[in-house]
Amino acid sequence: MPEAKPAAKTAPKGKDEAKPAAEETSPKETPTEEAPPQSPKEAPSEEQSPTAEEPTGVFLKKPDSVSVENGKDVLIVAKVNGKELPGKPTIKWFKGKWLELDIKSGARFTFKTTHDSANNVYNVELHISKVVLADRGDYRLEVKAKDFCDSCGFNIDVEATQDSAGPVLEEFKRSGEGKSEDAGELDFSGLLKKREVVEQEKKKKKDDDDLGIPPEIWELLKGAKKSEYEKIAFQYGITDLRGMLKRLKKAKVEVKKSEAFTKKLDPAYQVDRGNKIKLVVEISDPDLPLKWYKNGQEIKPGSKYVFENVGKKRILTINKCTLADDAAYEVAVGDEKCFTELFVKEPPVLIVTPLEDQQVFVGDRVEMAVEVSEEGAQVMWMKDGVEMTKEDSYKARYRFKKDGKRHILIFSEVTLEDAGRFKVMTNGGQCEADLIVEVKQLEVLQDIADLTVKASDQAVFKCEVSDEKVTGKWFKNGVEVRPSKRITISHTGRIHKLVINDVRPEDEGDYTFVPDGYALSLSAKLNFLEIKVEYVPKQEPPKIHLDCSGKTSENSIVVVAGNKLRLDVAITGEPPPVATWLKGDEVFSAKEGRMRIEQRVECSSFVIESAERADEGRYTIKVANPAGEDVASIFVRVVDVPDPPEAVRVTSVGEDWAILVWEPPKYDGGQPVTGYLLERKKKGSQRWMKLNFEVFTETTYESTRMIEGVLYEMRVFAVNAIGVSQPSLNTKPFMPIAPTSEPRHLTVEDVTDTTTTLKWRPPDRIGAGGIDGYLVEYCLEDSEEWIPANTEPVERCGFTVKDLPTGARIIFRVVGVNIAGRSQPATLAQPVTIREIVEQPKIRLPRHLRQTFIRKVGEPINLVIPFQGKPRPQVVWTKGGAPVDASRVNVRTSDTDTVFFVRQAARSDSGEYELTVQIENMKDTATLRIRVVEKAGPPVNVTVKEVWGTNALVEWQPPKDDGNSEVTGYFIQKADKKTMEWFNVYEHNRQTHCTVSDLIVGNEYFFRVFSENICGLSESPGVSKDPARILKTGINWKPPEYKEHDFRMAPKFLTPLLDRVVVAGYTAALNCAVRGHPKPKVVWMKNKMEIREDPKYLMTNYQGILTLNIRRPSPFDGGTYTCRAFNELGEALAECKLEVRVPQ
Repeated sequence: MPEAKPAAKTAPKGKDEAKPAAEETSPKETPTEEAPPQSPKEAPSEEQSPTAEEPTGVFLKKPDSVSVENGKDVLIVAKVNGKELPGKPTIKWFKGKWLELDIKSGARFTFKTTHDSANNVYNVELHISKVVLADRGDYRLEVKAKDFCDSCGFNIDVEATQDSAGPVLEEFKRSGEGKSEDAGELDFSGLLKKREVVEQEKKKKKDDDDLGIPPEIWELLKGAKKSEYEKIAFQYGITDLRGMLKRLKKAKVEVKKSEAFTKKLDPAYQVDRGNKIKLVVEISDPDLPLKWYKNGQEIKPGSKYVFENVGKKRILTINKCTLADDAAYEVAVGDEKCFTELFVKEPPVLIVTPLEDQQVFVGDRVEMAVEVSEEGAQVMWMKDGVEMTKEDSYKARYRFKKDGKRHILIFSEVTLEDAGRFKVMTNGGQCEADLIVEVKQLEVLQDIADLTVKASDQAVFKCEVSDEKVTGKWFKNGVEVRPSKRITISHTGRIHKLVINDVRPEDEGDYTFVPDGYALSLSAKLNFLEIKVEYVPKQEPPKIHLDCSGKTSENSIVVVAGNKLRLDVAITGEPPPVATWLKGDEVFSAKEGRMRIEQRVECSSFVIESAERADEGRYTIKVANPAGEDVASIFVRVVDVPDPPEAVRVTSVGEDWAILVWEPPKYDGGQPVTGYLLERKKKGSQRWMKLNFEVFTETTYESTRMIEGVLYEMRVFAVNAIGVSQPSLNTKPFMPIAPTSEPRHLTVEDVTDTTTTLKWRPPDRIGAGGIDGYLVEYCLEDSEEWIPANTEPVERCGFTVKDLPTGARIIFRVVGVNIAGRSQPATLAQPVTIREIVEQPKIRLPRHLRQTFIRKVGEPINLVIPFQGKPRPQVVWTKGGAPVDASRVNVRTSDTDTVFFVRQAARSDSGEYELTVQIENMKDTATLRIRVVEKAGPPVNVTVKEVWGTNALVEWQPPKDDGNSEVTGYFIQKADKKTMEWFNVYEHNRQTHCTVSDLIVGNEYFFRVFSENICGLSESPGVSKDPARILKTGINWKPPEYKEHDFRMAPKFLTPLLDRVVVAGYTAALNCAVRGHPKPKVVWMKNKMEIREDPKYLMTNYQGILTLNIRRPSPFDGGTYTCRAFNELGEALAECKLEVRVPQ
């Protein structure tokens, strides 16, 4: 009998328990003989079972550690208490510390979460089907909700199956039903069938589950580099690295040819975060459908994922990769798949702003902040070399916060244990800082006083410390005092009280108050006074015993606003008098509130919590009993910091300074103002800069060292003996700007009897305020009054001062003006006499008019001729001694120049023109020669003087009309008598004859000559009347005596036009051939409309071959095109259709 298998640590529930039972009762495997009984699975022993933990915190039921056989299913169950969570939780399963199981969802891992809303409990299940050896290890369940996070761990142990002989014996059975176990023959068929099943399972297990590693991971390992084995093992939770390496060493990599893929994905890809990557796969058939998956989810195309098809290649481009793209990818073609994994590498995270050392007190709030170069970066916080995690933050009272690139460690109330050296580490750097926590010194404001108390009286021990949060304990003779019916312990603000009612002799002793956390104790003694007095009725008038430390001529007390005031007034009298308090003339009787009255035996107290300005005044206490009354007054004076200064303003500014003025505050706080503090900042900035560290006593301040052109704001604080006031209102934004420097080079340009024209240059220094213009002022020589010449600033550097007294001597000056005011003036050194100076007239003839001025017929003539002279001279234009024709010539004259204008020049406008400028007896004269030219006429008498060989001598005479310009040359052409097509022979021929060579023997030639001048070729040529016959040498040609053949014929198309289909944007040509004599004229038409001078069309005719070129046709150019050829004998037509297609 085989030994029983060790029991699992915790048996799985549900379906997993039912499966073994079903297998045992299978009809095929049930033997006729009773099988040897197997020991049932028992609960694990105490040594084997894990330590049971009570559910604490958020987990009502934690996941149990289990042990399961290889190939079986396992179910892990947990319960989460929703009442402990701030919101809906996010629940994740992990293997090890980092491997999230969600990426394996759908394969063998399934997750289920249900919510019981009645009890607010979340039921969580993890189901792993057919576990393998690689599934064993530590697992973790994590629960997150807003800022809350908690986790718990468990273990899954996978046991390998053990072969046993028991099942083999069970396969032996005897044939026959209903017979005894000894009857019948042995049937081996069951054993044979089982053997086949066992062999198939062994083979399958050997192929698919060796070392518990799935086959797809073996394929990934076979294609990976050796340096990547450890990373892949860590990724998929493989712990037996030695066995994996041995298996890989012995394994023979079989290259299995894929039917769908000719090139598969690489085993892994790596990309930097923010970059893009392309995953390329090549398939055998481009028509096969293909799908991409990420972590088992199909990828849809978009801006993030771009699909490309290039031939048989299929490309997936992932743009702007993030950490979310770090996943497993697969591509499926039909039933075939190939896998890869993408690793997104984070760039190094640099520390921009490091931690800073901090020194704080116990109980303070502390924020330690560091700024890194990337948002969302992972940083590690360490304290004294130990990592700080969120799991520990709830115990240590700290928390982490992320604000963009800033990472903050926050202590709400720091303790002495929180002090240490803190370090922040990233993958690109680290920084350190010290946190020093000190105990805040406790100050005793009121100590405990010794008391002497009679029997049955009340004893009150009271002390006041500086910190309201401090707690403490009371001791009597070293033994802690506990509250009881007679003893009351209270803590109100900074005051700690121990009240003992109905004092007894045993209450006498030493009483001590010890503050918690401080090495300090306050002690006082309680003396019990036992007096035996025979009662004698006695009456004593009331008496007020007033002791005021601020006593001057009258009882007065000074209190700082915000502080507490307590007026304890001792009173005596028998019987005990009744005390009444008055504020001013009104009776005050409140027992509670900020202002209240506290009555005790022989003492009446007036208490003001947090004194205010309105509390200032005279307070009166009246005490009375049957024996009389007493009255005392106390004047309470409340002092405070002053109000802010008023009317803060900037009165003037300069290049780098400004004058600030303000009024003293209306209320000085009850203490004289000792001075002021000033601050300034740039507009838009939040950083104020102090201008003085010692108080400034005046109300006018000059702020210096400012930047010109920058807007500033300023504010003022008032200071008295109590403290510093709130800041005043900010001044209006102002800009330090200085006026410009004085204008330069002021000179007099012109003087008349009533005006003076000045000119100057801009200032050397203009500054940030720019310059708005210039003001001109003048002053008579014997006067000191400056008179403005212009009220508005002029922008140009020149001005004419008008309406000046003739003959007066005047001084001029100019100032620049901008937003800062007027500059220093620029003043003429000498006064100017206002009298026009006679200047001799002179014509300043431009250089291009000193020679003959040539214009073509029809062009305008526009001549501007400057002159000078004072006073204004008289200008006269003449032609040939006579005034110019006003109908042809327009003359306009100003003070400084004259304009000669002809709208359209004619040949008659040629000639010599004389310009005269005269002032009284002085004058100046200039002569202008104008020639208006046009094209010359044709040469005359073009004749063929001589013919020899293949040469001909052509002569002619100059044209009768040279176009009023010299003939610069001649243009000669020749034409065969048969075709009469003209060809160029000579250009720019300066002689009146030429020799034409290389003529064809047997042909007759005509010649024509164009004349050429500055305007171009003549409109018409001179043509030779007689042709030049080129005869063969030595042969006398005798014309044949037969009737000359009539070659004339009507036009006829030898090659018709063909229909065409062309692509838009490419030049198209329509061709045809025509014959006819005389040479026919050709007209092209589109849709029956003649095509004229259109640059889109180019029409040519070469030896009867007609071509119509259409430049870059568009669909609009499609239609019916017609070519029409006609001469005196008739006409012919050819048509075609042209279709222009736009490429798709």
